[in-house]
Amino acid sequence: MAITVKIDLGYEFNVKAKAAEVFELLSDVPTSVSHFPKVDQLVDLGGNSYRWEMEKVGTAQVNIQTVYACKYVSKWDAAKGQGTVKWTPVKGVGNALVSGSWDISDQKKHTAVALAIQGDIEVPLPGLMKMVVVPVVEGEFEKLVEKYIANLIKRFGGEA
Repeated sequence: MAITVKIDLGYEFNVKAKAAEVFELLSDVPTSVSHFPKVDQLVDLGGNSYRWEMEKVGTAQVNIQTVYACKYVSKWDAAKGQGTVKWTPVKGVGNALVSGSWDISDQKKHTAVALAIQGDIEVPLPGLMKMVVVPVVEGEFEKLVEKYIANLIKRFGGEA
C-alpha cells in the first residue's frame, strides 16, 4: 500500500542578473539541478529527459527515496527578453510524477522569475500513516525548493 502526496508550489522573485543569464542557467538542467539540495544523482536519459534520484531520508529501518524523470523544453525570445523552461513527467520512472515551469522576464532593472511545481509522490507506507506522512513530505519538499531558490538567488547576485 502507498500514500500519494500532492505537491503544488509557486514562487515569484526578482534577481539582479540579466534575464539571458538566468535563462541560460535554468535551461541547462544539470547546472540548474546542481543548485538543488539533496540530489543523490541526476541521470541523463537522452532527448533532454533526466531522472532525478534524491537522497534517502529517514532511518536505516524506514527510509524513502524519491525518484522521478522529466522531459524539459526551453524557449527564449531575445527580442522580448522572456523565456520559459517547462518540464513534464516521464511516466513509468520512479515513484513520483513532477511537472512545472520557470518563467523568466527582463524588467529592465532586474529579472522577474516565477517557479511553479506540481507533483504526485508515492510514499510506500500504510494508509494509516497518511495524517503523519503527508505534512512531513510536503514540508520537506517545500524546504528543498526554498533552499534551491535561495541558492539560485545567491548565484544570480542577490534579490533585486
